[in-house]
Amino acid sequence: MDNIKDHSNKETIIQGETIAAISTALGNGAVSIVKVSGEKAIQSVNEIFNGFDLTKAKSHTIHYGHIVDKNKILDEVLVSVFRSPKSFTKEDVVEINCHGGIFVTNQILELLLCHNVRLAEPGEFTKRAFLNGRIDLTQAEAVMDLIESQTSNSLQMATNGITGKTSEIIHQYRNELLECILKIEVNIDYPEYEDEEIITNDILKPKLNELINKLNHILDKASVSQVMRNGIKTAIIGRPNVGKSSLLNALLREDKAIVTNIEGTTRDVVEGDVHIGGIVLHLMDTAGIRNTIDEVEQIGVEKTKKIAQEAELVILVLDNSRELHPMDLELIEMTNNKNRIIVVNKKDLDNKLNYDKLKDYILISSYDTDDIEKLEIKIKDIFHISSVGQIDASYIGNARQISKLKLAKQHLLDALDSLNNNLPVDIANVDIHQAWIELGEIIGEVNNEELLDTLFSRFCLGK
Repeated sequence: MDNIKDHSNKETIIQGETIAAISTALGNGAVSIVKVSGEKAIQSVNEIFNGFDLTKAKSHTIHYGHIVDKNKILDEVLVSVFRSPKSFTKEDVVEINCHGGIFVTNQILELLLCHNVRLAEPGEFTKRAFLNGRIDLTQAEAVMDLIESQTSNSLQMATNGITGKTSEIIHQYRNELLECILKIEVNIDYPEYEDEEIITNDILKPKLNELINKLNHILDKASVSQVMRNGIKTAIIGRPNVGKSSLLNALLREDKAIVTNIEGTTRDVVEGDVHIGGIVLHLMDTAGIRNTIDEVEQIGVEKTKKIAQEAELVILVLDNSRELHPMDLELIEMTNNKNRIIVVNKKDLDNKLNYDKLKDYILISSYDTDDIEKLEIKIKDIFHISSVGQIDASYIGNARQISKLKLAKQHLLDALDSLNNNLPVDIANVDIHQAWIELGEIIGEVNNEELLDTLFSRFCLGK
């Protein structure tokens, strides 16, 4: 049973360099925060702080004073002190709240870097919090999700991650797997223990089926979770002058795209985000698709076709006042295998469109708010957003975590297949153990230095 170990250094406080970075968005504002973390954080800030002696400050206290470069005052500040281990990184942490000018904030940071401090790498504060056991990997990833959340649903999923609710599900699942692994290994290594339950194929099969069903419950929600977390890349396509730009403006509730009666007005992609019932549509109004000799317009048409192929949702716009064109039929055929909504626009004009060749469509006017709301409802129906109630911890939208859940499920299916073929339970145990490892990588219980470096490099400097 010696192989059942977590190879993690999370319980050891990092000893070494003290780091600093600007934690607030760089720009002119009321306040900026320069964060410092490490063994020499308090001492280093104290060397440039004119006020209370920070080396004598209690944890979780704020002190008024000035940041000084020799005898020159750089700024009037408030300094917050958080002593190890009661801080985000579990190291000594100091936050300098200064005035929010770009120049003065950089001056303070540069001054710190001359006092036994180095510039933090992207995500290094959160990485230290993880390595020091303050948070696990799902909580670390949720920090970035919280920063990037754009809707109440994505915010709730991030909150579930930060508060550890998502981790609890994974821990509970791993414990059930570990119980199976240990019982099997006791049977193998210590057969003389008569009081221990003998794990047979018939006992293990129902348990594996139960565990697979629990994983399916999470994975069934994965596509919806990812939509709520990341939004939907949406392409609005169609022939020139069918009302694509008008539809984009209507969805955005602003006049972002130029609308004229001149064909070829939109030559490049016009983008914008719109919030619809807890999700974000990343809208792209594309150039009208037609055969053209205009070189610039042709580039736009080719870009439109590429975007349509890459989009997660295609809104194909047709014109109620014009007959179906061969190019319309080509676009319908081209998008047959996509998540697609056919929108017939300009319902207020005389009908000339042949609807017999359309299976499913929405008849609208881009200038009718009720029609736009019908389209939004249709979008939510396609992605099953309308069925989502309260967002609980089983909604996991992180791609890395989902991939690990899928790998864990496959190993359990392989284990079940071994049992169905009447192979010994110790053969199945190899896959069960691998499933346990995959789940451990979700929460960071299995140390993988390359994974951590890649993951935390996506964070902003001040996190």
